[in-house]
Amino acid sequence: MGRAFEYRKAAKMKRWDKMSRIFPKLAKAITMAAKEGGPDPDMNASLRTAIQNAKAQNMPKDNIDAAIKRASSKDVEAYSEINYEGKGPHGVLVFVECATDNQNRTVANVKSYFNKAGGGLVPNGSLEFMFTRKAVFEFEKTEEMDLEEMELELIDAGLDEIDSHFDEEEEVTTVYIYGDYTNFGSLQTALEEKGYELKNSALKRFANSPVEFTDEQLEEIEKMLDKMEEDDDVQAVYTNIA
Repeated sequence: MGRAFEYRKAAKMKRWDKMSRIFPKLAKAITMAAKEGGPDPDMNASLRTAIQNAKAQNMPKDNIDAAIKRASSKDVEAYSEINYEGKGPHGVLVFVECATDNQNRTVANVKSYFNKAGGGLVPNGSLEFMFTRKAVFEFEKTEEMDLEEMELELIDAGLDEIDSHFDEEEEVTTVYIYGDYTNFGSLQTALEEKGYELKNSALKRFANSPVEFTDEQLEEIEKMLDKMEEDDDVQAVYTNIA
């Protein structure tokens, strides 16, 4: 599970590094969280998470504050969260999570990305059983951290798995915490109470039966994923790539 997540995360971040649209996506998540649960991150866990993720991507404080303030504006349209499922090139399965103020626009765009790549949408719910939804948290490992002890401490909060990855270039070890999506809140609370400085936290989908693709196939698949992730309404894309 950890390796699959790392692959998609690395691929996504490589693409997003080339994009100028990551801040609007992060800002949308902040605005949605603030509109739903209020502008105080201490009282709104969803907003706290959205701000945390924005800071991890070096989003300026002014942008974060503006996104929170925007939630109280009467001019802001209500966003709806909607998912789309489809099959892309070479039978790759794709789960697309969106946040939109115009569902007609969004479904038309997502449908076109699939169609132009030789794939197509499938009825919602068709791929639900092909993916498992997990709560994922990541933070930098310090010298005093004992992962085995941490695992024992977090089991009661809903921990399923701990993984870690050492980045040789940055000489930093990142710890990944996984749990069932229903335990997102309890795990987040436990990690915050223990003083861990979270770099990122989210609900993510993992393929239950990952599939290997050739380099040539992956290149074609990635072209479609690039188009999807460049769309302002698309918040996350998940596949069954091994």
